[in-house]
Amino acid sequence: MKDIAAFLDQGFFDEAEVIVVDDGSTDRTAALVRDYSKEDSRFRLLENPGNQGKGYAVRQGMRAASFEWRLMTDADLSTPIDEVRKLYKAIEAQNASVAIGSRALDRGLVDRHQSMFREFGGRLFNVLMRAVTGLPFKDTQCGFKLYSADAAKVIFTRQILTGFSFDVEDVYLAYKLGLRVAEVPVRWANAEGTKVTLGSTVRAFADLLAIRWFDLTGRYGSRAESKRAISGAR
Repeated sequence: MKDIAAFLDQGFFDEAEVIVVDDGSTDRTAALVRDYSKEDSRFRLLENPGNQGKGYAVRQGMRAASFEWRLMTDADLSTPIDEVRKLYKAIEAQNASVAIGSRALDRGLVDRHQSMFREFGGRLFNVLMRAVTGLPFKDTQCGFKLYSADAAKVIFTRQILTGFSFDVEDVYLAYKLGLRVAEVPVRWANAEGTKVTLGSTVRAFADLLAIRWFDLTGRYGSRAESKRAISGAR
């Protein structure tokens, strides 16, 4: 939290809030945030009703946010917080509504790699992701993404998945709605202790098919609704 506070103190954003979503943690996360928010009012805690999944937590945080730009970042800061400058610069340069951090565009920026097994699994997942969804991006799973408020509104009110594949779903929704998405190489370092299991990996592959099914069956809304959403988010 101190690293984020120090970055905000530099004044990159005129106004800022930090929403920490606690997804049923069993450590002292919630207590630490409560204590810190007494010293720095920019921080506030949002608690989920038990463990609901990362996708649920991000959706709740994004929908509770109130400012013009909304950054999703992992609590372990695998991507340093000041890399948001790159995302914002790309949004301005490309007139985009969403910018996603990428480990695949420049692997030289990866300071600490995952195990060979997990890196191979991640690359395989991306190949299958592109084949199933038609998305052109090389890395949808980096937990560092910047949304305009309007883009966040139309995306996170439609998000259905609550597990790890929510990243793909959110980018898919942006792409489907015609919002411009910039993929940006960022620094990244693997943090040990991440909760990725074989079961969650299998579900992630199945979720790719679910995303297409949700789209084909109209779960993401009609074309008319999409057009209205697009006009509001641009």
